[in-house]
Amino acid sequence: MVSVKIQKLNSEAKIPKYMSLGAAGCDVCACLDETLILQPGERAAVSTGLAVAIPEGFEIQVRPRSGLAIKKGLTVVNAPGTVDSDYRGEVKILMVNLSQEPVTIEHGDRVAQWIVAPVQQIQFNQVEALDETARGVGGFGSTGVDSSSDKFSPPCG
Repeated sequence: MVSVKIQKLNSEAKIPKYMSLGAAGCDVCACLDETLILQPGERAAVSTGLAVAIPEGFEIQVRPRSGLAIKKGLTVVNAPGTVDSDYRGEVKILMVNLSQEPVTIEHGDRVAQWIVAPVQQIQFNQVEALDETARGVGGFGSTGVDSSSDKFSPPCG
């Protein structure tokens, strides 16, 4: 198990918590001095009141909570956001209201989830050409589209 040091920058901040034994992400709560109302289309950096010391070779991925997304249209703007291992400031959740109604966020509301994940920095090596693949330069929507080929079949159906 990876150990992550966490500091409360505000005594009212809540330590993230896994809500079930099989949960991949732990829920993170808003740490607010006053109620925040996000109007439709409005964005805000929501305080958590927390700072973390993530071990080198790991990141925290900040992801939306599915219940907030479907019920209220509230999501993370840069999903998934990344908290780097060398960042020591307050972690804020960059949220947006995608609904047609104002959304209220109160102190202590679970607003996002954190997933601690391994990462590697890589070395880029410039070359004159890349090796060929069956897909080649096929971009968005290019896989599974050509049902006449034996190489690829539709993903569902």
